[in-house]
Amino acid sequence: MLVRDAMSTVVLTIGPAHTLRQAARLMSTRRVGAAVVLDSDNSGLGILTERDVLISLGLGQNPDTETAGTHTTTDVVFATPSWTLEDAADAMSHGGFRHLIVMDGNEPSGIVSVRDIIRCWAPSRRHGASLTV
Repeated sequence: MLVRDAMSTVVLTIGPAHTLRQAARLMSTRRVGAAVVLDSDNSGLGILTERDVLISLGLGQNPDTETAGTHTTTDVVFATPSWTLEDAADAMSHGGFRHLIVMDGNEPSGIVSVRDIIRCWAPSRRHGASLTV
C-alpha cells in the first residue's frame, strides 16, 4: 500500500505569524494534528504539530503571544505519494516523529500520520492474527 492511499488530503497551511492559539483553533476545527507552516521569507515549508503546541503550554508560554514560526520544525522529512507505507513508517520511526508532509512536485498534497498508517494496516492484521489475552 502507498502513502497516497493513506494520507489525508486536508492540508492546513498557516503562516509563521499565526499565534499558537490560532493554530490550535484551526487544527481543532479541521480535526488535524499538524499544520504546514509556509514561510516564503525564510525556511520555506515547516510543520507545527499538536505536540509542539502542548510542549509550549507545558512550559507555561502564552499561546496568544507565541507564534507558529517559533515552534515550527523546519528540518522536515518529506514523503511522496508513491512511497510505500513501510517507507513512511521507517522514516517516522528513524526520525522520531508522527507526521510526514507529502509533496507532489513543489506543493504539499497531503499529510500522512502514524494513525493513517495504522488505519490501513489494522484490517489486514486482524484477518491473519488472533489476539491472546
